[in-house]
Amino acid sequence: MNKLKTMNKTTRSNMITYIMVIAAFVIVQVLLGTGSISSRLTGQLVPICAYIVMAISLNLTVGVLGELSLGHAGFMSAGAFSGIVVASVLSQNGGSEPVILLISMLVGGVVAAIVGVIVGVPVLRLQGDYLAIVTLAFGEIIKGIVNNLYVGLDANGLHFSMIKNTMQMEGGKVLINGPMGLTGIPRIASFTAGFVLIMVCLFIIFNLVNSKSGRAIMALRDNRIAAQSVGINVTNYKLMAFVISAAMAGMAGVLFAANFSTVVASKFDFNTSILILVFVVLGGLGNMRGSIIAATVLTVLPELLRQFSDYRMLVYAIVLIVMMLVTNNPTLRNGLDMVIAKFSKKQAKGENANV
Repeated sequence: MNKLKTMNKTTRSNMITYIMVIAAFVIVQVLLGTGSISSRLTGQLVPICAYIVMAISLNLTVGVLGELSLGHAGFMSAGAFSGIVVASVLSQNGGSEPVILLISMLVGGVVAAIVGVIVGVPVLRLQGDYLAIVTLAFGEIIKGIVNNLYVGLDANGLHFSMIKNTMQMEGGKVLINGPMGLTGIPRIASFTAGFVLIMVCLFIIFNLVNSKSGRAIMALRDNRIAAQSVGINVTNYKLMAFVISAAMAGMAGVLFAANFSTVVASKFDFNTSILILVFVVLGGLGNMRGSIIAATVLTVLPELLRQFSDYRMLVYAIVLIVMMLVTNNPTLRNGLDMVIAKFSKKQAKGENANV
């Protein structure tokens, strides 16, 4: 009976998160249709979606798995640069933009997942500060590689080089130009695509957390020795969560990059990883709904406070403190769930009475 109540509570909480995201999408679409959103905020819609996916994917590693990662932007970078190269190649032959974006995000997710396996196998044997330091180093390594990578496209296909002048091309164009980053990006990202990606990632995470594998992952987080004593494979379950998180970050990277005409590797540096970690901490560890709210508010807030230049950072700091107090308070966090549950019961009683 208690297990059933817990499952119903979890399902209800997940449904509230889905409804919140759908409602936000509908409201924004209405505001866009009526021209009530400024051009600056409109330009931030796709980055907000990318940051939300980054936040909930990192929350899978930090909040659910319980491991601190400081190189999440590295997976975002790996997905962005590989996916945009694929998008540029497909765009040369024409085709539907949504299909090109879908294929590019899948490729970016797969590449980021492969990188996650390469990094995760040795790194996840570490714990605590050591894991954080190694993942931080990984992010800087990815940035260094991309800063020295040149990729071109001509009639003979793709050309790769780590030295600019050695890349032999007959006409064509340069896709990745070393420190100049991605150039000539096909701007195929859209707010609708970002909304779909958020919903897909939430579906994957919620189903993983509520599955047998998810319970094993959380058992490792709570007590590794006890979990290992009952036969849970530490390496496999850690790697599963880490790779899924990396794949989502890769897809978010493609969405983010496809919203701009030029993207440089420095955009996915240590500061970006820390920013995503701030979203996770402020939203609450393991609280996906909180990560969504934190990523949205903290991305939009600097733009909204631009007109208050003298007090902008003061207000921003106050908002950070308030958000941390609210999102990490179990009573306040569960308040909305209780209100919606009561409202649903009243609605059900009213329908039964009418019948």
